[in-house]
Amino acid sequence: MMPFGLKIAIINRAFRRKLDDKASAMGLTSVQLRVLGSISRLEESGVAEIHQNDLEEIEHVTHPAMTKLLARLEAKGFVQCVPSSIDRRYKNISCTEKSAGIHRRILVQDEEVLLELCRGLTEEERRLLIRLTDAIISNIDLERS
Repeated sequence: MMPFGLKIAIINRAFRRKLDDKASAMGLTSVQLRVLGSISRLEESGVAEIHQNDLEEIEHVTHPAMTKLLARLEAKGFVQCVPSSIDRRYKNISCTEKSAGIHRRILVQDEEVLLELCRGLTEEERRLLIRLTDAIISNIDLERS
């Protein structure tokens, strides 16, 4: 019997590889695309300012990792980092015209990959998979609190 952790790792690698293929067409990695998606979603939801620590919490990554990600995205022209008008210790991160609304494209790509990986599952089985993973993520978030 294969350990559960290994199963999750295999699924994660396959999902990321397929998303990387889609992201590379835009000159991005799947991780960069995911961070852009988070920024885009926050902007569309009306968040006044997005700071690096907000993204670190959402993406569950360390400060140094997010610093590198944002630097790469800024160098590629996908984000803009300017001093915060609320608190000068922070930078306000926003999408550029090049990446505005990108979260909608990501949702489409994510769904395409999910359907491909869940080939052979019924619609109810896919919905159950989503509910179960949502519950696991909720448990993870509770542990972090």
